[in-house]
Amino acid sequence: MIDLKENLLARHLVFDEKNKSHKNIEELRQHAIEVFKEKGFPKRKDEEWKYTNIAPILKVDYKLFPETEVGLEYKDIKKYLINDIDTYLIVFINGKYSSFLSNTTHDEADICVLSSALNNSVHHSVIENYFGKIAAKDESFTALNTAFARDGAFIYVPNNTILSKPIQVVYFSTGVSQEVMYQPRNLIVIGDNAQAQIIECHQTLDGVANLTNAVTEVNVGKNAEVQIHKFQNDSDNVSLIDNVYINQERDSRASVFTFAFGGKIVRNNLNFYQNGENCNSILDGVTIIDKKQHVDHHTLVVHNYPNCESHELYKGIYADEAHGVFNGKIYVHKEAQKLNAFQQNNNVLLSDSASIDTKPQLEIFADDVKCSHGCTVGQLDEDAMFYMQQRGIGKEVAQALLLYAFAADALQHVTIPQVTAKVNQLVANKLGVSIDFDL
Repeated sequence: MIDLKENLLARHLVFDEKNKSHKNIEELRQHAIEVFKEKGFPKRKDEEWKYTNIAPILKVDYKLFPETEVGLEYKDIKKYLINDIDTYLIVFINGKYSSFLSNTTHDEADICVLSSALNNSVHHSVIENYFGKIAAKDESFTALNTAFARDGAFIYVPNNTILSKPIQVVYFSTGVSQEVMYQPRNLIVIGDNAQAQIIECHQTLDGVANLTNAVTEVNVGKNAEVQIHKFQNDSDNVSLIDNVYINQERDSRASVFTFAFGGKIVRNNLNFYQNGENCNSILDGVTIIDKKQHVDHHTLVVHNYPNCESHELYKGIYADEAHGVFNGKIYVHKEAQKLNAFQQNNNVLLSDSASIDTKPQLEIFADDVKCSHGCTVGQLDEDAMFYMQQRGIGKEVAQALLLYAFAADALQHVTIPQVTAKVNQLVANKLGVSIDFDL
């Protein structure tokens, strides 16, 4: 029987010898592998993993760093990009940076790869100040990622810089001979009074199963803004564990939009920490899955200071035997007075076999706040369906129109029209219809 944990521990010894970096990084890696050695992979008896069974994806002896060089051309990846807008572009193929397909820069900002930043003295101060600082030290998958962290996106936007165009970060897997576990590590630092828009996608181009364990650290400076758009639309045998940690300074605004449309098991851990007054956090998501796909959204917003806001809206549509999970937590410290926090999870089940486990949570230790949370689980409005069919709209199109309208609210904060158009197209594809209109 395969013991994935023991195999990973053994491989780390070899990895550590081949990937020497400066002392701080090596110490982080060593501490992380010790944490993983002690904790191992989470099990369903762990409260945070109660509704997501990852045992099936741990029965594989994954390769960590495939040696096969695969040459892709732009035509091979075009349809997975937001390609009708000018962007910076960072492309990885089987975990390796592709300079041929990428469009990076060091002009208005440093938009490059983490391995380059780790080995370049110019970036050492940023690495030492921010790498590994807000990522959880005791979370199993995060610790595993830290132990094997070697490459990913490195984005540093200096103070008072508004990026001229968005950044796309895309991870492709293709042409490997066996299952692979990828460990991408992203570090994003947005300076004071700076702004950036980021689009991220993980995509498998063939039928080989793989597991991606990603960690992203985002630091948002004073009066800064970042928008992150996540596209998750992979094949039925591909799984993703995605841990995101966001630190916000005063007067900042951070938004994460998660569009989950496919994958065997997808787990999103999204953590916001407001560390200054007048912060605003936006967490919006749309999930549309079918067959036996499983998507689990775990969110956390920690309010540490007064006069802040958070807005959280997740919409889910589940068909066939699909299973969704939503566990949203808002934690309000006693110092966080004059707070406005909103959290809502709404779901539609399109079959008797589809299911959703939803648990919105509030922990409030301040007395002058405005907080609300809630969830709904139901089916499509039969009266609305009947009304539309009476006016000559076919059942399939009527259902699609209602589901479009249902999902539309979760797109209200998206400011890039091309992203909205991409989401609309993916929704139409998932619903099996072709409808030419804007939400």
